[in-house]
Amino acid sequence: MFSIPQNDRYAVFIDGANFHATTRALSFEVDYEKLMKMFKSEGRLVRAYYYTALPDGTDYAPIRRLSDWLDYNGYTMVTKQTREFTDHETGRRRIKGNMDMELALDMLKLAPHIEHAVLFSGDGDFNRLLHEVQDMGIRVTVVSTLKSRPPLMADVLRRQTDDFIELDSLRELISRPPRDPAQDEEFYSGDDEIEVLEDRRKM
Repeated sequence: MFSIPQNDRYAVFIDGANFHATTRALSFEVDYEKLMKMFKSEGRLVRAYYYTALPDGTDYAPIRRLSDWLDYNGYTMVTKQTREFTDHETGRRRIKGNMDMELALDMLKLAPHIEHAVLFSGDGDFNRLLHEVQDMGIRVTVVSTLKSRPPLMADVLRRQTDDFIELDSLRELISRPPRDPAQDEEFYSGDDEIEVLEDRRKM
């Protein structure tokens, strides 16, 4: 799927907040076990990083359960504690946690040891990062979407990447079967903030 030669070493970098927002916009949920199998079918996988900010004091939040599962199932988790603030316009509690710096540092650090990097994010802020690693001889594939309205793949990033994969084209390979949304309380994570909703599901 990523067209990575069998003997090439590569790493995956998943911007968790952006990836969640993108799959939400495309109306499907990811089966991360299927996703890992897809990674292992390509080249020589060195690392599959997943970046997310974790809210403090919410042990049963869906994002924390997902983080724990990924940590035990082949993903390298990179997390930090979120910062809480109140939106004065709406009065709603919001939790901010941007992971761009952590992702950029890891990609630059790993670049001398890989031939290919796969970025799951459409955030245009990564444009300079792609330029830097490409100058080091690394080929970069970006996975995001142009099918949402508005498109979540920044044009500047689309122009910079060596290869672009439309996330919707992977739907049949990595999606979970549809389920009743009433069965699970959902969390929302945008590009630079996470709104944590109370989880009502019984453990």
